[in-house]
Amino acid sequence: MRINFDPAINIAVKAARRAASVINQAANQLELLSIEAKAPNDFVTDVDRAAESVIVDILREAFPDHGILAEESGRSEAENQAEYVWVIDPLDGTTNFIHGFPQYAVSIALTRKGVSEHAVIFNPVSNELFTASRGRGAFMNDRRIRVSRRLRLADALLGTGFPFRQFSHAEAYIAMFRELTQKSAGLRRAGAAALDLAFVACGRLDGFWEIGLSPWDMAAGTLLIQEAGGFVADFDGEGEFLKTGNVVAGTPKVFTELLNVVQSCWRNRA
Repeated sequence: MRINFDPAINIAVKAARRAASVINQAANQLELLSIEAKAPNDFVTDVDRAAESVIVDILREAFPDHGILAEESGRSEAENQAEYVWVIDPLDGTTNFIHGFPQYAVSIALTRKGVSEHAVIFNPVSNELFTASRGRGAFMNDRRIRVSRRLRLADALLGTGFPFRQFSHAEAYIAMFRELTQKSAGLRRAGAAALDLAFVACGRLDGFWEIGLSPWDMAAGTLLIQEAGGFVADFDGEGEFLKTGNVVAGTPKVFTELLNVVQSCWRNRA
């Protein structure tokens, strides 16, 4: 069993497991959920807020000088200046959770000057814990993980996410979807980007792309992929995905072909 002596990742694991306890308890009483619409097709529940509160309390107690960027509570102006910032999605896949669809996760990353240094993604349904620290590899339940050995896009199983918050780039996405449906072994849209990225890291998916994500959707998952030997970029092929919200990821060979298709459709958008 791997022992990680880094206090940051150990505290993040503790926070993720505590949040998962809140989520699992609520999963047995979905009919009691209080649900609000933040925007069309974008929901928040009292479980999101309770799980986030648990995470933030644990992180603030251990690292009072660190900033916090969390989906439900945002970030204060003072914390924008912090060198270290925790990027948190307490319940990635809220819509799935509301419907009892078992695909959701807790995602926590620690960034330094905007770059992810530590990552934790915990799946409360399967009890799978994904962790990574920059330069130290990626793990699932203390077992080292690597991206798949898939070499061709034609053989690749890809993950994606349909645009659901903003539809200004829907036509570009549909073009990508049309092309990649024909050029890959299959597409999957499970509704939790953090888990999709973790699945690329452990080889269950060979690639992933999405438009318009938030930093908390991918800060942890992208580091997992990089530490598992995969590639991650924005649609320009650069490393600004946390800023642009547009991401392409995959095994080294699949990534190149996938990025070429995505870039072609993106550049030809209206």
